[in-house]
Amino acid sequence: MKVIGVNASPKGKDSNTLKLVNAVLEGAKEEGAETEYIDLYTLRIEYCTACGTCYATGECTLLDDFSDIFDRMMNAEGIVLGAPNYIDSVPAPMKALFDRMADAIHCQMLTGKFGCSVCTAGGSGESEVVGYMNKVLSTLGANVVGSVGVAIGRDPTALGKAEEGARILGKSLVRSIRGELVYPDQDEVHRQKREYFCQLVKYNKDRFAHEYEWYVQMGWMK
Repeated sequence: MKVIGVNASPKGKDSNTLKLVNAVLEGAKEEGAETEYIDLYTLRIEYCTACGTCYATGECTLLDDFSDIFDRMMNAEGIVLGAPNYIDSVPAPMKALFDRMADAIHCQMLTGKFGCSVCTAGGSGESEVVGYMNKVLSTLGANVVGSVGVAIGRDPTALGKAEEGARILGKSLVRSIRGELVYPDQDEVHRQKREYFCQLVKYNKDRFAHEYEWYVQMGWMK
């Protein structure tokens, strides 16, 4: 199995958020997973133009690194999102990545995958940021296994404790992928969400041709 870490920190190897992402990946490795890392600040992700082409064709008109990033995420069973707190939200590259996934939301493309989020903050707001990133994972169809957020402005030693929590989170992520941990409440939410988007796509099948074909191929069209 593969677990991929996606980090949106501009600090490169000096990133505190990177330390948490790496800790999750280390925990996943200890449970037998193959891991991969993506630094969003080394890549180019243009802003979504809301043209709707992806709904119709499954392709994006923008030529940048988004398609490669998304393909790598789709080839993983587990997804780790990492970001520092930027005014109780994520930095621009992570938000740009999310905004380009409208087609994936309609098609619930992360169904069957598992995810978690980590965040470092100066004084506060880490809970809001991991909550937001986990909500995005859930909106895309993934089951969320947990999060680690830490504010280190007043206590730099807190990062070390958070790294240990992140390592444990990585183990839980792999155990979830293996089916050792189950999430029936989330499964029901996803079932209802697929039904909602199925109807949305069905009513707009002339404009959302690719998405209609997706639902048919997945056996979700009713």
